Amino acid sequence: MPEDRPPFPPFTRETALRKVQAAEDAWNTRDPRRVASAYTPDSVWRNRDTFITGSDEIVAFLTRKWERELDYALRKSLWAFHENRIAVRFQYEWHDAEGQWWRSYGNELWEFDEHGLMRRREASINDVAITEADRRIHGPRREDEHGIDIPLR
Repeated sequence: MPEDRPPFPPFTRETALRKVQAAEDAWNTRDPRRVASAYTPDSVWRNRDTFITGSDEIVAFLTRKWERELDYALRKSLWAFHENRIAVRFQYEWHDAEGQWWRSYGNELWEFDEHGLMRRREASINDVAITEADRRIHGPRREDEHGIDIPLR
């Protein structure tokens, strides 16, 4: 059984914000096993048009993702929360093997179990080509930037 992942539901604004920042920090490591450890062993995902079930599929998916999405850097913002659910919006930037930079915009719906592990994740994501000069996300967020909302454009 995976370890507990505080904070636990039901979420308050403060604990939901902590959960969102913890997710952002983990994803910015680009370590598929570390990220997968925050999910239940039988977690189900919809990521764009891909459906994933369980830790092994999560690790495989994230491994492929970060082999393709180079220099990935992410920002997440709390959108809403209720009991054991959190909604976030996010943006991340990355470049492909040819050097084209992209900003990916998306929304996620999260559902947690009583141990603070995510058992369901649904993500809708769109990619927009940008120039390197248009980048605004450069690596993980500094601690003094935690909680600062990300601009829409």
